[in-house]
Amino acid sequence: MTIVTAKEIRNQFIDFFKEKDHRFIPSSPVVPSDDPTLLFTNAGMNQFKPIFLETAKPTHPRAVNSQKCIRVSGKHNDLEEVGHDTYHHTFFEMLGNWSFGDYFKPEAIAWAWELFTKIWGLPKDRLYATVYKDDDESFQLWKKITDIPADHVYRFGEKDNFWEMGDTGPCGPCSEIHIDLTADGSGGKMVNAGSPEVIELWNLVFIQYNRQPDGSLKPLPSKHVDTGAGFERITRVLQNKTSNYDIDIFNDIIRGIENTAKQTYAGHPHEPAFRVIADHIRMLTFSVTDGAIPGNEGRGYVLRRILRRAAMYGRKIGMHEPFIYRLVGDVVNTMGDAFPEIRERKEYTEKVIRTEEENFNRTLDRGIEMFEDIAGQIFKKGLNVIPGDQVFKLYDTYGFPFDLTRIMAEERSLKADEESARQEMEKQKQRSREEGKKKFVAAGIEWTVVQTVPGSKFLGYDLLSCDAKILKYSRDGSIFQFVADRTPFYAESGGQVGDKGIAVISGRTVEIWDTQKIGDDSVHFADDPGELTIDKDTVVQMNVSTDLRKKIVKNHSATHLVHSALRKVLGDHVQQSGSVVEPYRLRFDYSHFEKMTDEQIFAVERIVNEKIRENEPLKHHRDTPIEEARRMGALSFFGDKYGDKVNVVQFGDFSKEFCGGTHVSSTGEIGLFRIVIETSVAAGLRRIEAVTGDTAENIMNGERMIIDKISNMFSCKTEDLVSKVETLFSENRRLEKSIAETQLRLQSFFLDDLVSRAKTVNGFKVVSEKIELPDGVELKDIGDRLRDKLKSGVGVLATVRNDQLMFVCVVTEDLTKTYQAGTLIKEVAKVAGGSGGGRPHLATAGAKEPGKIKEALEKIFELIK
Repeated sequence: MTIVTAKEIRNQFIDFFKEKDHRFIPSSPVVPSDDPTLLFTNAGMNQFKPIFLETAKPTHPRAVNSQKCIRVSGKHNDLEEVGHDTYHHTFFEMLGNWSFGDYFKPEAIAWAWELFTKIWGLPKDRLYATVYKDDDESFQLWKKITDIPADHVYRFGEKDNFWEMGDTGPCGPCSEIHIDLTADGSGGKMVNAGSPEVIELWNLVFIQYNRQPDGSLKPLPSKHVDTGAGFERITRVLQNKTSNYDIDIFNDIIRGIENTAKQTYAGHPHEPAFRVIADHIRMLTFSVTDGAIPGNEGRGYVLRRILRRAAMYGRKIGMHEPFIYRLVGDVVNTMGDAFPEIRERKEYTEKVIRTEEENFNRTLDRGIEMFEDIAGQIFKKGLNVIPGDQVFKLYDTYGFPFDLTRIMAEERSLKADEESARQEMEKQKQRSREEGKKKFVAAGIEWTVVQTVPGSKFLGYDLLSCDAKILKYSRDGSIFQFVADRTPFYAESGGQVGDKGIAVISGRTVEIWDTQKIGDDSVHFADDPGELTIDKDTVVQMNVSTDLRKKIVKNHSATHLVHSALRKVLGDHVQQSGSVVEPYRLRFDYSHFEKMTDEQIFAVERIVNEKIRENEPLKHHRDTPIEEARRMGALSFFGDKYGDKVNVVQFGDFSKEFCGGTHVSSTGEIGLFRIVIETSVAAGLRRIEAVTGDTAENIMNGERMIIDKISNMFSCKTEDLVSKVETLFSENRRLEKSIAETQLRLQSFFLDDLVSRAKTVNGFKVVSEKIELPDGVELKDIGDRLRDKLKSGVGVLATVRNDQLMFVCVVTEDLTKTYQAGTLIKEVAKVAGGSGGGRPHLATAGAKEPGKIKEALEKIFELIK
């Protein structure tokens, strides 16, 4: 085999299938924008799922790509193996080729064998193919159309060789290709046995069935091919390495860790730490680039744990200061040509990771102290296992991965109850899974098909009403769902909510309360119209709510103006990270690392309102080839999903962006723009909430009424209001100071009286009294002043506040060796059913039985005698 670079291997795979009429499809982001069932993109097929579900049609029957993938949760969770073995990763590339109803098993098997053996020269006697136990067709094809050794084709069951998207839906048998890397070539018996010496390289999935709710398999009308080959594993084999981490794509990253830690990877006693960090910085770089932010829920929670895990392993090689962010540049140098988005967002990614690292470092040492305390308690009790709840607490509070807690425990001859800890973690994961619940699940709708013609043509850019024909419908309780051949209703997308309105079906009027995009279909969700006959001739009159749509388009167009204004005021690093466009507000998330000042907020408002007053007309470039749109200078940001043709929304030279939403015909229609709040979402991510049109006017009118009312109260002009309020605050502060001084004088007289009534016991004064506390005065403060007045003595004061009995005990410095306030107050409070404690010179207590206050106060004399 000729040694080739990782870059050459990736290109050779793509070029091989392009020559076989496959269209290259760029990798989708690792943060799915249109599939809430996934935290991260975990396979090449994710972006093609609508095609397999038959809710969308392919633009080309054959496709090829290298997909960025993250597997760090769920059934694909290999986190604890990452770095400790040679071939597991959280981030990896999946090379894949697809057929959408075109070629099938013969071509997929023949081409895989051709690429592996003829193009890349893998030794045939080291390759093994596996097929599903009942897939006789694939079993025979391997022997008929390839020259694989006849005894190298194995059958396996569903666990290894049958692929399913879910409990129901598209599925089918698969055929895997494994390679024997043992020294003597005796690894045939270790296929599918989890051995690092015999590993899977490529999986060919043949999607030919539809799993029914009763578990039965129904043949699909169109059969598909979905393959996935492990890029890092293939590169390792072709470069003749014994570990994925030794291939060239990791060289710069490992070298970066060595330079940062000033230690050498090869032969280091903590070699796995280098591999863990190298893997995790790739995962962090790509996920932050694609829009994920460390946080406490969902994918943000996963990101935070991965970063903290890398930081913990950094400690093993002497890295006690933030260092992970410094490695982003090494990932960019290695992979930026194939994935230019990481180069474009390098500075932003570094800032996000650095901020999170700095925050973690402030808690890390406390976490280590907590571990030491836990270990100390275990030793004291004569035990040798750290309980699961404590293991999880270290994980959840301080980010200690279970494996690191286990290692730290083993260093002290202890064990960690990881099983119980995992049960605690499962509860946490359930919260993450909730993020993946879809509002409406496409696979869960059982359609009644009226006619099978291409549908859901959107007319809503130009019309708010039209007549249409129903293509399919479904009833679910009181909900009626239908798809029409054309519609003026905008389906929720790109942050813009779905249209509402009414539909008239065979004379019956129903309310459409939401419109959702499911594949290529615009699905209208409405109240059930009751029993009626729907056929291919049934006409539905569609009417969008004009009032709501007008409010929505004002807010949507305003988000484009906000985006440009933010970039002008804060800088070109600002990028949209999400938005919500509703009738009565807009929300705009953007990348920035500091809270906006009042001046910056006012500047953004001023710029947007200037553009509104200029009444710039909309230029709506529809169905524009994507490359032409980019040449126009339209903004598009990685993470959004675009087809071959896009819509571009332009307002003069000020704003030009890719956008499929609906908009005003000119900016003047927006009327007025007002920022309501600017706040933080996460490290490096800010949020603006704003209003437009009459909503903004109503807020401003309300504020004006408040200002007028206050001006009338002060009998002054609006322009004098600030100085009047400042004068009021100044006078209030003067009066508060005067009252405090008066209270101090009164307290002094009051305490002098208490001391004058003190009893002498054992040669010093003892005060024991019930007192009434003035508002705003604390019992502890009175005790401090009493101690100063006593000179030499002991004092106990009690009061009742909110039906609670409270005590304070003070002892002057000369007596604390004999009488300690903490000991005395415990006994005093016990009389009234309470407890307390404190320092030798001052202690406090609480009690539940105010009726025993006199008896408790007498106790002090008994204790001193």
